[in-house]
Amino acid sequence: MSCRSAIACLLAVLATTACDRTPAAPQASQDNAADATTPAPDEATAPAAPGAAAKLDRSHKGEAPPTVGFAAPDGKTVTLAAFKGKPVLVNLWATWCAPCVVELPTLDRAATSLAGKVTVLAISQDSDAAKVAPFLAAKKLTALRPYVDAKMALSLGYQANLPTTVMLGSDGREVWRRSGDFDWTSAEAQALIAEAS
Repeated sequence: MSCRSAIACLLAVLATTACDRTPAAPQASQDNAADATTPAPDEATAPAAPGAAAKLDRSHKGEAPPTVGFAAPDGKTVTLAAFKGKPVLVNLWATWCAPCVVELPTLDRAATSLAGKVTVLAISQDSDAAKVAPFLAAKKLTALRPYVDAKMALSLGYQANLPTTVMLGSDGREVWRRSGDFDWTSAEAQALIAEAS
């Protein structure tokens, strides 16, 4: 089995167990697996939408992002390091992920309101890059540009289920990450994003 096929199979399994499934409780990190009901001191469990697990994780604060490349809207390969210099909100999503699709309109509105202050990158993890731009257009999401990580390298690098959003400071280092769908126009979201400003 090729590496790409193995990755696709792994993400398909993760999608069916994480993206569309209703877990009984938020997943615990490996460090906190012994007591899944008690968050670690540096992480807080955020309220989730009905049927979705969500978690705010600060345990990776200060870490550099994965150095993997992904496709920019012009087709050129870029890395997250290319956006260093201002805060970056990185959202990992896919067209087949229901919670991802739920949160995209709020992410699009946030991208509009944050323009010039925070870069919002919605990076699709779809293996078929040709689906992404038409999908965004059909949903009338005009502020989100079609960045695509067809190899799903960022999901693997962050060990992330979809959707996952990572806040990077202007120094390019992680501030926090959040799993699960979220209203990116909410007061809570604005306060979290302000931490990187």
